[in-house]
Amino acid sequence: MNDPVNDGLEPSTAASVSKNQPTPEQAPPSWERATLEKLAFASLHEQRLARRWRTFVRLAWLLFFATLVWLAVSEGMSTQNVTTPHTAVIEIQGEIASDAEASAELIIDSARTAFEDVGAQAVVLLINSPGGSPVQAGIINDEIKRLKVLHNKPVYAVVEESAASAAYYIAVSADKIFVDKASIVGSIGVLMDGFGFTGLMDKLGVERRLMTAGENKGFLDPFSPQTETQRQFAQAMLNQIHQQFIAVVKEGRGERLKETPDTFSGLFWSGQQAVEMGLADQLGSLDFVAREVVKAEDIIDYTRRENVAERLVKRFGAAMGAGAIQAFRASTAIR
Repeated sequence: MNDPVNDGLEPSTAASVSKNQPTPEQAPPSWERATLEKLAFASLHEQRLARRWRTFVRLAWLLFFATLVWLAVSEGMSTQNVTTPHTAVIEIQGEIASDAEASAELIIDSARTAFEDVGAQAVVLLINSPGGSPVQAGIINDEIKRLKVLHNKPVYAVVEESAASAAYYIAVSADKIFVDKASIVGSIGVLMDGFGFTGLMDKLGVERRLMTAGENKGFLDPFSPQTETQRQFAQAMLNQIHQQFIAVVKEGRGERLKETPDTFSGLFWSGQQAVEMGLADQLGSLDFVAREVVKAEDIIDYTRRENVAERLVKRFGAAMGAGAIQAFRASTAIR
């Protein structure tokens, strides 16, 4: 009778076949299994990279805000009060504008700190500016005069290269104005500039399509013609601002001003001429004023400048605001 297990094979032959045939554990993995393993390892690798990136971003933000705090603290420490007698200086450099370093916000903040310091014997406005916004200059002028009376401290303006237009508007808030003989002083006037391209557009055959609500809404548009009524309106506004400028100069200079037909014409003069005309008081530098006028040779700069932290915050805020506006527009777009 045949053995059903060996199925006619000799015992030794059956044992040999059994030994050579691989078991399920020894069988090589199929391609499906290998592919799944690769996908699983790739997924784990991506998850690790994602976690590392999130950690890096969080650490970067933490470092960013820590830097802001450090810069803010260091800025505050650098402007702390100095009780020893000294001359306080505030620099007014470059264009006077709301988004510039010579803005009303920064200059007034500097002035308040300087006036409140018990060690400051006087405040010097160190000016080197071609002018700028009459609004910003007017705000600074008013606040300097208020602080001068409130703290009973003298204010002197020292002109380096130039104090023209809006810069001179600020200078007349001082008790005395000192200049270099070659400084540029004056330019007491107001201007509004622009371009008109209507003739060029006609030659090119280009038609301007501007729609407004209000007949004068687009009268400053450079691609539209300007009517005589609009020109007169703009001129009347400039004349009014000019008269405001003249009134401030007369108030600040008083009887020292030797007015001529050219004084308020928008012309500018050298520092030596300005002294002769009463637009300035005498020749002198910052060191001269501190040493001979204030009698406090130590000079401390109170000028507040936008530090790195403030610039980063503004840029970050602007970027976030632009992103929010873009997202809002995208969500409200008509589809």
